Amino acid sequence: NPTIQNVQNGVVAFKKSGADYIVAIGGGSSMDTAKAIGIIIANPEFEDVRSLEGTAPTKKPCVPIIAVPTTAGTAAEVTINYVITDVEKKRKFVCVDPHDMPIIAVVDPEMMSSMPKGLTASTGMDALTHAIEGYTTKAAWEMTDMFHLKAIELISKSLRGAVENTKEGREGMALGQYIAGMGFSNVGLGAVHGMAHPLGAFYNIPHGVANALLLPYVMEYNMPSSIQKYKKIAQAMGCDIQGMNDEAAAVAAVESVKQLSLKIGIPQKLSEIGVKEEDLEQLAQSAYADVCTPGNPRDVTVEDLLALYRKAYI
Repeated sequence: NPTIQNVQNGVVAFKKSGADYIVAIGGGSSMDTAKAIGIIIANPEFEDVRSLEGTAPTKKPCVPIIAVPTTAGTAAEVTINYVITDVEKKRKFVCVDPHDMPIIAVVDPEMMSSMPKGLTASTGMDALTHAIEGYTTKAAWEMTDMFHLKAIELISKSLRGAVENTKEGREGMALGQYIAGMGFSNVGLGAVHGMAHPLGAFYNIPHGVANALLLPYVMEYNMPSSIQKYKKIAQAMGCDIQGMNDEAAAVAAVESVKQLSLKIGIPQKLSEIGVKEEDLEQLAQSAYADVCTPGNPRDVTVEDLLALYRKAYI
């Protein structure tokens, strides 16, 4: 969860160093920080950082970035998005800018092999969330559907192996998260991310954990608007839906996500990860204002989001 201060410190360090490039090694936090630094160096009028929120009218491409992901989750090495935490205002803001893309992405599963099980699990579920939300978002279309269905298949098949640190699991996750990034970077996300961002801002909860925990609850809410797509998600996740009606097949998709999450040790309730019940209303307000939330396939109100947080809390 990189902060405004992290970015400002990085800008100072870059200027002092006399460097020509940035090498971003790490997970989404490292790469997002590098993107913001690179954008501000090339477009100093945005040095306050907050003005980068949304689709800022930057004029120049960022400092060239070589991105070396060490987690299989965010796909920040190939997306036009980055997320910064405003500690003072207790919120995370999303920046969307084609000028921020790294010029080279070194996606090497060996670089991910030292991830502990918990981080492998949470970042992997972040990638699955990208694939499922990207597949069902309002802006989805045929090309991105291809990316997302393949990513769902790869991640579902590979994540358990990656958690156990098998070669095949690591390779499948490195590819699956990358493909998901190529998809959602073109069409956006939905309410899972909209709700996960405030959890990171309020409690510094790792983004992957927040997404993983919320994903089944939001999928259940979205089911009426996405039944046909949920059938295909179920198939991509390896479910045998022969003989099932549409609704049963859609339920199987949600259940597959829940079971995968449980098997790799993801917490199932917000109360387990330090969220306070008295904060839920403020979290819902923040989630409603998040840039990802309008992409949700089923429209949501603040009250809907609050009900989802409460369902995930108890």
